[in-house]
Amino acid sequence: MLLIDGEPVSTSPFSGSSRGVRLLGCWTKLLVGSGGRELVAALAGNPGLRAASERLRDAPERRISSGPEGEEAAAPRHVYVFQREFATVDPARVELVGTDEVTTCVGVVISNNKTGMTSISHMDFPKIVEGGLKQMLQLLGDDNAPFDVHLIGGFDDASTKVVHSSGRNHSKQEGYSYPLCCRILEVLHKSRQQFHLRTFCVLGSNTTTDSYGNTQPIISGFVVETSSGSVSPASFDMNSRCPDEVVRRIRVSVSSYDPHWQGRLLETYDTHNDAFQIAAACWMPNWAEIASSLDQLSDSEVLLQCSTSPAAEPPHFVENERRIWRYLIENPYWEDTFPKYKPRVFHRTTDGRWSHFPKRHVEYGLN
Repeated sequence: MLLIDGEPVSTSPFSGSSRGVRLLGCWTKLLVGSGGRELVAALAGNPGLRAASERLRDAPERRISSGPEGEEAAAPRHVYVFQREFATVDPARVELVGTDEVTTCVGVVISNNKTGMTSISHMDFPKIVEGGLKQMLQLLGDDNAPFDVHLIGGFDDASTKVVHSSGRNHSKQEGYSYPLCCRILEVLHKSRQQFHLRTFCVLGSNTTTDSYGNTQPIISGFVVETSSGSVSPASFDMNSRCPDEVVRRIRVSVSSYDPHWQGRLLETYDTHNDAFQIAAACWMPNWAEIASSLDQLSDSEVLLQCSTSPAAEPPHFVENERRIWRYLIENPYWEDTFPKYKPRVFHRTTDGRWSHFPKRHVEYGLN
């Protein structure tokens, strides 16, 4: 169940075919079966959440940099998650946890105030929300205290189109962020676990326009300080998105076709050992041919064909795509990357970087 300022967002006493949510002592009517849509509308108008979003937008962006290879890592001990990944971190081992490159996706943070354990995910599709939230909750503890939740990312990417049917015109909203936000709220609200919604910086509260009138997110990355639970806007350089950056990016693309990952977030980080275990994903050899074809596209064509929000992507988006394709061309067989479908394991070194564990020792699964 969702809580706002300690007060449940609860079913109203309305009779008949309606129900509602109670926010700051006022009932907001919801239609039966509408679920997340009306939750989004009601929460977007909540004064406390709007103020929290404004504070987050006004906060300076924190730049996370690990420095060039061969130099001591400059960034604090941190864990980074890519799209469709999640990680649960222990504040005794990890100082910061975060993500960026969030455009139409939504970043979800769930933390246990008593222990400081924090789980973060980079949600990208409604069908992974229910299973993904279950994964995030596994290591947060089972006490009855409410968990804090922050939802950050996604923007008003919907475009209004006129649809003709039965001789009538209808306005149809199309987009990626909105249905994802609806599903996240719906699943959280139906849960027996209580969640204090602390930040709701999504959709309209996270939207701006560029000089051409294209909508784009205001905040596309953030970091959580595990000792305090505070959240700040953030961006990460390439070295701080380690380890195994390209392989992890590939998993996002190929996992949609791997039955093992249907309805689930990608397992990435071993909480108890402060180690990355990049769970295996497989791809067909013809991905190399597909990658070779895509690599022939111009930069503008790459944006249009490979992004859900071409006008909102960061400058390095196209180069990241090309690095993925080059890897697939050079490594057409997934068994070369994940022998025996075992995870790729990385341990943190004394200088804060990551070292690939020898393959012969990788005989255990993820927690």
